[in-house]
Amino acid sequence: MNAIQDKKIILLFMCGFLFALSAFTGCAEQSVTYAEPLHCPDFPVIHSGEATFYFPRTGPDSTGSCGFVLSPADTLVGAMNLVDYENSKMCGSCVGVTGPKGTVVVKIVDLCPECPKGNIDLSPQAFAQIADTILGRVPIQWQLLACDVNGPIVYHFKSGSSQWWTAVQIRNHRYPIFSLEYLSPQHSYQDMSRTNYNYFVVNGGIGPGPYTFRVTDIYGHELVDSAIVFDTTNDIPGHGQFPLCGY
Repeated sequence: MNAIQDKKIILLFMCGFLFALSAFTGCAEQSVTYAEPLHCPDFPVIHSGEATFYFPRTGPDSTGSCGFVLSPADTLVGAMNLVDYENSKMCGSCVGVTGPKGTVVVKIVDLCPECPKGNIDLSPQAFAQIADTILGRVPIQWQLLACDVNGPIVYHFKSGSSQWWTAVQIRNHRYPIFSLEYLSPQHSYQDMSRTNYNYFVVNGGIGPGPYTFRVTDIYGHELVDSAIVFDTTNDIPGHGQFPLCGY
């Protein structure tokens, strides 16, 4: 966890488990809905809800709604409610969750379709850091954090992709992904359609490659990567990472 995450978690705790948001300037509550890229917020956005826990599937043949393969070592993860999941925009994001016992940082890897807005279904290990698991359900506050990533973003082509049907997933990103575009033969950027299973898809394909992609996060930061080769067996690293927001 980096120093900026530490500061954000402290601020999340200060904003109050008692939900006295109106008494603390700099804390605000709103839905995680991004119709267009935002700018880095001046203050963290605090959300209220409840936490439950579930048992995430692990292994190469077991992926959640976000399409990530989890290993047994991936213990601090969560499933986001349907509203805040927002058609997979929250996949791969990092969230600081504060409960009665403390705060934990989890990565969103799945969807909890039955969870009301504001709620997060946590792994048992994550839940145990904020409350006693015997409780089963507790009130929480949570906020989006910068993921403590190393290296550049990563491109993952879905198995079954081809030059005629192409599905790309972005991994190892600091903030949620807003959009993915590819550079067409006519030298214009074309949108790839986001799916609720966390891939960007072009039904007619984007050709055999190599490709130039433009990736934008929810805060409007852009990364442009050229010479990305088509490969469904290996992840392809990009050439940069999104900058940190500095509040």
